[in-house]
Amino acid sequence: MRKPDVPIVGDCRLVIEEMIVALRDLMAGGTKQADISAWRSRVNGWKENFPLAYEPSEPGAALKPQFCLEKLRDASPDGTILVSGVGQHQMWSSQYWHFNEPYTWVNSGGLGTMGFSVPAAIGAKVGRPDKTVWAIDGDGCFQMTAQELITASVEQIPIKVGILNNSNLGMVRQWQEMFYDNRYSQVHFSESVPDYVKWSEAMGCVGIRVESPEEVESAIDKANSINDRPVVVEFRVAPTEQVFPMVAAGRSNDEIILQPSQEKRREFLR
Repeated sequence: MRKPDVPIVGDCRLVIEEMIVALRDLMAGGTKQADISAWRSRVNGWKENFPLAYEPSEPGAALKPQFCLEKLRDASPDGTILVSGVGQHQMWSSQYWHFNEPYTWVNSGGLGTMGFSVPAAIGAKVGRPDKTVWAIDGDGCFQMTAQELITASVEQIPIKVGILNNSNLGMVRQWQEMFYDNRYSQVHFSESVPDYVKWSEAMGCVGIRVESPEEVESAIDKANSINDRPVVVEFRVAPTEQVFPMVAAGRSNDEIILQPSQEKRREFLR
């Protein structure tokens, strides 16, 4: 239970607009901003010592989801709208994409709305038909609302969908591995069923399957070149990848779990 020092009751948008006006008036009246240079320095030190990291996708080795997102990011035009579902792919999307414009990152946040990606991407494309819209989904999320691609095909709404298919409910699997002694329950899917390419084609989309790092760039280029119908790219990624950093349930941010290779530098956080 949190007790507010200054309770404000009102429409969120209107209240924030008025708060901005009040802050601008304070600044114009000579009120100085607090010196946060020390805090910026500390945060920059954390970024330098704890960069995002993963074992790279080597030729012939298992495809890494982070690698796919980096390649998608680099090949997408400025102003691309990225939409995600819920799970590991949501976390990797927020980490590895570079958002340089407002309203280009759309997801359900902590609401945990699995299946959000495809229908939200359709809405984003209808609202901004001039923008490239990529929906990033996991195989679990995609199976919940993939049928909405029929609407996208019939109504000629050319979104692009990237499925990070690890044949698992990835985030649930990660928690079962890290906190439940590898006692996996109801997280593994079939590696062969459904066939996402055939399923996508049956819904009027172009379907593309990617199984190795060497295929990633050409598949993304092909997807970006198609603008008369939806495109679905299935990336068959390694099921063992985990999201870091993370905070376990009931723990504070002071107890953040780092990439295993970074744990030896934990004292730098203090």
